[in-house]
Amino acid sequence: MGFIAKLVRHKSIEHLQAEAGQRGDFRRVLGLWQLTAIGVGAIVGVGIFVLAGQQAAANAGPAVVLSFLIAGLGSACAALAYAEFSGLIPVTGSAYTYSYAVLGELFAWIIGWDLLIEYALIVGVVAIGWSGYVQALIEQLFGAHLPVWAQGAYDPRNPDSGKVFNVIAAGITLLIAWMLTVKTEWGARANTVIVAIKVIGVALVIGVGAFYVNTANWHPFIPAAITTEGLTQYGWGGVLAASSIVFFAVFGYDTLTTAAEESTNPQRDLPRAVLLSLAVSMALYVMVSLVLTGMVPYQQLAGPAPVDAAFKALGLHWVRGIISVAAVAGITSVMFAFMLGAARIWFALARDGLLPKWFARVHPKYGTPARPTIILGVFTALVAGSLPIGEVAELVNIGTLAAFIIICGSVLLLRVRKPDLPRGFRTPALWLVAPAGMLFSLFLIIGWPWFSDGRFHLLGGLPWITIERFIIWMALGLVIYFGFGIRHSRLEREP
Repeated sequence: MGFIAKLVRHKSIEHLQAEAGQRGDFRRVLGLWQLTAIGVGAIVGVGIFVLAGQQAAANAGPAVVLSFLIAGLGSACAALAYAEFSGLIPVTGSAYTYSYAVLGELFAWIIGWDLLIEYALIVGVVAIGWSGYVQALIEQLFGAHLPVWAQGAYDPRNPDSGKVFNVIAAGITLLIAWMLTVKTEWGARANTVIVAIKVIGVALVIGVGAFYVNTANWHPFIPAAITTEGLTQYGWGGVLAASSIVFFAVFGYDTLTTAAEESTNPQRDLPRAVLLSLAVSMALYVMVSLVLTGMVPYQQLAGPAPVDAAFKALGLHWVRGIISVAAVAGITSVMFAFMLGAARIWFALARDGLLPKWFARVHPKYGTPARPTIILGVFTALVAGSLPIGEVAELVNIGTLAAFIIICGSVLLLRVRKPDLPRGFRTPALWLVAPAGMLFSLFLIIGWPWFSDGRFHLLGGLPWITIERFIIWMALGLVIYFGFGIRHSRLEREP
């Protein structure tokens, strides 16, 4: 086989479908509601408790609800593509496996390597945020504090803080890794309960807050645009800029597709869970955005805990404790979903020979990918414990957008190549949906084109330092692929 042929070799859809029915690596224990809970758990978290209020204050005003709807529309395009693929190829690995089937081995490796670090770093970022909520809750309930050295990571920008290591952030990642190692269904059941607590907490925010909405706070719904040093706040430019930021609160359903081989009926349940989790999450985002901006003037929502700030401003202190518990629960479920996803992508890469086979051995007693899970637990514990949140958060965005572009393109290409394949779900209006999803993701990377002051600007987009670090990580991945994966691939031995 020639060199170029090796790069584009791919698994046939028919072979993957046959493998899905024969494999026994994992126990099939996850039903529709547990899969949906994984999706909702991954989506609903920081977006509701932080981003909705912060982006209302910084960019969109009450029109932040439009920002969520725009972001949700773009995310829905990718979700429909994921739904078609998950019903067609019910194999663990998510976007990695789908790319392997359509675009070939090199593209599959790039996406798998990309998602591996993205998912792991998301766990680290969320663990740091979780630690802050837990410490605030401990102080509120018991008036106690951790020793200063254990409250957070050392920050060179503030060397006199006395902080050394974030003990709580490291501890929660290790606990979740243990749960996912011992039994997936234990973690899934705990996650389902946690998601229920989170949804109840969000419902309380909506139900109680609705009685305190003052519609005068919604006027003007889209505040007049302000341009300072080339940056636009408010107006439609601000709405679009906010949509680039809140987009990262409306994906996460892709994590549930990594559990395809643990689903009891993947071809039926995976597409339903993808769409259901996004629909539930978007409804919650829209309602919370309307309630928060109606309770208090949007300028008051700029702090690190906007929901808490809104209820504090109205003297509703009894609700604040419940909201803190819901926030802690909500962020826990995000960590669960993304660590589960990262471990299964790592397992899939090793099972296909692109990483050492040692990582693809299922635990003989628990039936889980224990080795990748444990290593990820230790890695994310070190990241969450020893690095400030800002340094970790810079890398978590671009990978998912790159995956969305490839998935939307792949499902379109597969419709052309093999239109007659049996599909458990068919994306409606695919020729419109898939290109829209690709363009939307591209604009979120480079920025939204916007015309003002007689010229075009790019609003939002990712900082160049993020793109530079992404390129470095991809270069390291290519070294591993050409040094190891291309020679040890299963397709090299089993053409």
